[in-house]
Amino acid sequence: MIVVEHICKTFRVAKRKPGFGQAVRALFSREYETVHALDNISFTIKDGEMVGYIGPNGAGKSTTIKIMCGVLTPDSGICDIDGRIPWKDRIPHVRDIGVVFGQRSQLWWDVPVIDSFELIRDIYRVEYGEYKQTLDELVTLLDLSEILKTPTRSLSLGQRMRCEIAASLLHNPKTLFLDEPTIGLDAVSKIAVRGFIKKLNAERGTTVILTTHDMQDIEALTERILLIGKGRILLDGSLEELKQRSSRRKKMIIEYNGNRPVLSDNIAIIAQKEGRIVVETDPAVLSVSDAIASISAQVDVLDISVSGISSEEIVAALYKEFQI
Repeated sequence: MIVVEHICKTFRVAKRKPGFGQAVRALFSREYETVHALDNISFTIKDGEMVGYIGPNGAGKSTTIKIMCGVLTPDSGICDIDGRIPWKDRIPHVRDIGVVFGQRSQLWWDVPVIDSFELIRDIYRVEYGEYKQTLDELVTLLDLSEILKTPTRSLSLGQRMRCEIAASLLHNPKTLFLDEPTIGLDAVSKIAVRGFIKKLNAERGTTVILTTHDMQDIEALTERILLIGKGRILLDGSLEELKQRSSRRKKMIIEYNGNRPVLSDNIAIIAQKEGRIVVETDPAVLSVSDAIASISAQVDVLDISVSGISSEEIVAALYKEFQI
């Protein structure tokens, strides 16, 4: 179980004005700004949960993950993961966690991928039989057989990300931290990786904390969402609760012949071009059927599609609501 209580973390960031003169002056006298990366955040994650940790850039997601991994020490507060304090019990703690940072690599750049895997096995002291069984499974599920003998520097971003995920799982961690795990992957690879993570969670009970801007990853993998903004936890609930909160609105894409129809005040135009409009309405105020009837009475409707608000739009609305 992961227990985070009242964690705070600040950083001193050097600031200077542009220009050569200001650069010289900064050598002797620097100005600093205090940034509150985390401001009294608290949450609990049960064993085997899959949680989406979302928020805009600079919200505090990576800082939280680094504290839970033991890389950073908070200014104050409690972080207990399976009875350990990450920054105090780093060696036993890292044996039970796996980490994938989309912008950081744990693979050695100039050696074949399989050599990196062997080095990781030695670092974690994984028994060879167990390592071989896990490796064979990962190679099959993530389709790595063709690239195991390729140096990391020669891999595409998508290939490297699949190898990074495999590397983080060679020691069978209880908790997996994923930061943008599908960045750079094509559609087929994304589906394969998502399926693999779900299987890992279902069969091994691995706890997964996922930070990403890809809401398709969130929808496919997680049932619970933590929204962070300006260093504070703003929302903790399921994706379904978020949809019920903000997805009453319906979007309609209408293709028609004739002049653009005159719309009532209860129908908002999202986009328009000749012969096609995208509108939005709240069924509690104006039903979809009434909106369609109003439009079809004015033009010859060729095609209509009706959908709810997408996950990206829901999250964007939350960002706007909380002013983050």
